[in-house]
Amino acid sequence: MNVSLPVLQPSELAACCSPVTGGVVSDAAAETLARAFKALGDPTRVKLLSLIAAAPEGACVCDMTGPVGLSQPTVSHHMRLLVDAGLATREQRGKWAYYSVAPEVLRSLAGALAPTGTSTR
Repeated sequence: MNVSLPVLQPSELAACCSPVTGGVVSDAAAETLARAFKALGDPTRVKLLSLIAAAPEGACVCDMTGPVGLSQPTVSHHMRLLVDAGLATREQRGKWAYYSVAPEVLRSLAGALAPTGTSTR
């Protein structure tokens, strides 16, 4: 059975996710974390996220097809999953979509698994 989860804003993801090792996470926080990590469970999406992280002005979907060797519709699909998980943001500039990472969400994910006292937040 497929269950649709609501799209969270970066601030909501950061607020929900206390370090796993700092105590037991709530069911809602566990679902949010799992959704974000699931989005990163594909090597193509990890590479796409690294490409947009390396582009200070954001990366155009038109510039990401070559490095991953996929068509524009496929790259757009992967990017939609990253945006839906709150890991990236999308901005329409004319005909093309430009993407940027959501650094606060990435820090929150890293902090969620950091041992107590070594959180990256």
